[in-house]
Amino acid sequence: MDPLDPDMFHPACPSSVMPIRIGDKWSALIIVCLEQGPRRFSELRVPIHGVTPKVLTQTLRALERDGMITRTVYAEVPPRVEYELTPLGRTLLDLIAACRHWAHEHMGTLLAARDAYDHTARPA
Repeated sequence: MDPLDPDMFHPACPSSVMPIRIGDKWSALIIVCLEQGPRRFSELRVPIHGVTPKVLTQTLRALERDGMITRTVYAEVPPRVEYELTPLGRTLLDLIAACRHWAHEHMGTLLAARDAYDHTARPA
């Protein structure tokens, strides 16, 4: 087997700017929530249980920065803000669907592996 290339993740490599955050806990959930069209912040909080307003805001900003979503502010009282997938963000829907399919097919095996690992005595 060849040794790993020490420059495989060099800062100048395109992999360093890839939207790896798509694998974080919340980004894929937000993208799925926006699949059918624009949503308000309060609408996104309903199905995404456990996300704090601060973390949801940070994740939305990161997705906006990466060009995955747009944020539109409407001049109303009170102000209305909507988030929507961009064409680039929509390209992630098939990838997320593939991940969801994989999880559906392999969740039992994954959970069994976790359980076995958690119940194995480990030396200190």
